[in-house]
Amino acid sequence: MRQSLFALAIGAALAFAAPAHAQQKYQPEYRLSTVLGTAFPWGKGGERWAELVKEKTQGRINIKMYPGTSLVAGDQTREFTAIRQGVIDLAVGSSINWSPQVKELNLFSLPFLQPDYRSADALMNGETGKLIFKAIERNGVVPLAWGENGFREISNSKREIRTPADMKGMKFRVVGSPLFNDTFTALGANPTQMSWADAQPALASGAVDGQENPISVFLGAKISTVGQKYLTQWGYMNDPLIFVVNRRVWESWSKEDQEAVRAAAIQAGKEEIALARKGLTGTDNALWKEVEAQGVKVTRPGAAELEEFRKLTRPVYDKWTKTIGVDLVKKAEAEIAARK
Repeated sequence: MRQSLFALAIGAALAFAAPAHAQQKYQPEYRLSTVLGTAFPWGKGGERWAELVKEKTQGRINIKMYPGTSLVAGDQTREFTAIRQGVIDLAVGSSINWSPQVKELNLFSLPFLQPDYRSADALMNGETGKLIFKAIERNGVVPLAWGENGFREISNSKREIRTPADMKGMKFRVVGSPLFNDTFTALGANPTQMSWADAQPALASGAVDGQENPISVFLGAKISTVGQKYLTQWGYMNDPLIFVVNRRVWESWSKEDQEAVRAAAIQAGKEEIALARKGLTGTDNALWKEVEAQGVKVTRPGAAELEEFRKLTRPVYDKWTKTIGVDLVKKAEAEIAARK
């Protein structure tokens, strides 16, 4: 009897002393959603996050990546809802795709808000970024770190675009956000919303004339092979990525593992941003040279021409400021103005 009581006491002591994560009920595998695969910086960022999480948690948390938003049948606009519902455990997602559910994310899509990478960094790393994270948390998802898809440029199969007049009547595939419909309509174009899975066949068949995406996507998806022979460097918006976890999944992990997953996201995000900007910053124009080597005509509007685009899209900017929140937009404008 004494031995039994002693054994029970020892067992209780060992259980009390066991690491917190040993008492957690973890899934054998967690599902990570991304739109793009590892041929793109976006997918590489997701892959790197999974690697770092496994390493930092000593294998307690294992993540499998599902590119092509395959967990929601390729419908990018359903991804955030699926994260909230637990269909998806983790994601590296675009502010554009999640903006229908989190109105504050439309901030990053305001036309010509972000003129350069320093302005993008100011938003992500400043008070604006913190406010955006709070908005995501209010929607039941835990945001951990920033990544970047990049500045979105415009391509087409018809002609060189230097001014808004050149876009008149052209059909452009745009992402599933009403703000993009408003922006392209204001410029005289005919926008058509469709998923990325449907975009390339539509470009190849001529159902649409053009599209807009970062250069890394233009090259990685070989968009020049589907008739896109004209590309305009106008940088009208920069699309940040966000590393997130479903709230219930997050709360099922020990504090130690939560911090490990957060640290892994921050590290993977920094590496992904560096990769997304490689060949596009400073004096290194390697990616632009690669585009031109594919026989694509690259057009770079001047300051006066860019001002025409801004002027025509300003009513869209003002309209959406009311939806996003005037205070948030003013905070973003102030942080961009003060960037160093």
